[in-house]
Amino acid sequence: MTWTPQSWRARPARQIPAYPDGAALAAAEARLADYPPLVFAGEARELKSMLAKAAVGEAFLLQGGDCAESFGEFRAPIIRDTFRVLLQMAVVLTFAGEVPVIKLARAAGQYAKPRSEDTETAGDVTLPAYRGDNINGLEFTQAARVPDPERMVQAYYHAAATLNLLRAFAYGGYADLHRVSGWTLDFIEQSAQGEKYRDMAERISQAIKFMEACQVTSAQIQQTSLYTSHEALLLPYEQALTRRDTTTGEWYDVSAHLLWIGERTRQPDGAHVEFLRGVGNPIGVKVGPTVTANELLRLCEILNPNNEAGRLTLYARMGADKIGAGLPLLLRATKAAGAKVVWASDPMHGNTVKTASGIKTRHFDKILSEVRSFFEICRAEGAVPGGIHVEHTGQNVTECLGGAEKIDEAGLAANYTSAVDPRLNASQALELAFLVAEMLRG
Repeated sequence: MTWTPQSWRARPARQIPAYPDGAALAAAEARLADYPPLVFAGEARELKSMLAKAAVGEAFLLQGGDCAESFGEFRAPIIRDTFRVLLQMAVVLTFAGEVPVIKLARAAGQYAKPRSEDTETAGDVTLPAYRGDNINGLEFTQAARVPDPERMVQAYYHAAATLNLLRAFAYGGYADLHRVSGWTLDFIEQSAQGEKYRDMAERISQAIKFMEACQVTSAQIQQTSLYTSHEALLLPYEQALTRRDTTTGEWYDVSAHLLWIGERTRQPDGAHVEFLRGVGNPIGVKVGPTVTANELLRLCEILNPNNEAGRLTLYARMGADKIGAGLPLLLRATKAAGAKVVWASDPMHGNTVKTASGIKTRHFDKILSEVRSFFEICRAEGAVPGGIHVEHTGQNVTECLGGAEKIDEAGLAANYTSAVDPRLNASQALELAFLVAEMLRG
């Protein structure tokens, strides 16, 4: 079938807002189409080659970051601290799991979110749902909730600045393993996770000193590779940032290195699948408890027709109570078909609940349970547990229950700041990394 960057427009498109001003939308898209790429095709191909290793157990994918970036929290310390947690998690997984870790940030583009309802009601007022800062505003007013295409342009500039800072951290010395002991955030310094991390950091420092004494040096100690990702939800934005690579002639979505399709937009005949099937980036699909083996194999055929290793990552996001029934059948189906995919665990989205007072949260024990089940089921079915995908922040938030801090329902109100989904705080994220490292060791 013929594919073009705009061929998705002839397909049913879910979760894309109706813009009241078509001319303004077209003008914003035209401006974005002239802007420089945020990432490069060669970088996307590098990530694809690393993911090919994760598919066979020679690397491990760590994908993490904010549930939804916001213009209001666009500050260097917030970006730095979230990156710092990702670095800490990666070091724990690398040191304990003894495999290279692919660091893939949910950053520099995660500005749109799918919603289960088109509207929100407060009292006797009903307004369009908040869909992320590149679509409309969080404020509960009629004016703020009108989709504004100019927000896509703002999102581009925010993404460019975020990516610039992340590149500086990754390649400019901040990620140097000589600094590993300095990555601990102040508020977890005295925690159990902080103590475990300090002990591990000291052992890493001793190993580096030994290598240097033996005159064994490597530039890889002084910097790290970092890639970006987001859900390809707002297709007008994604199309506007799609370019033909001058080296290969392929089309690439240069808004991020990896783009994924969410659980609500993975219809084989839908607009999102149509768009992503034509770009050369590595891509992902969220796989929930309702997907059937036939549906999943159809998606594999459409999105990865050449069965290219590293092209397609499947994120199991079923919930701790449903993964045992749903995942084995899908693993068997992809294995029988010889599908070259990375299987990763998204233990966050299937475990979202609301408290009696209506606060959206997730319980750390449920998150851990789903990850543990994911590893056990993959190994029982002869599949490779290739990675995890989590929502976390570097801030000391209280949005997820449990963990070593034992956050309870009353404690959620202490510092709940997420506009959409609850995130692991730095201590909970690091705790999860230590536990996953044990699973990697088998």
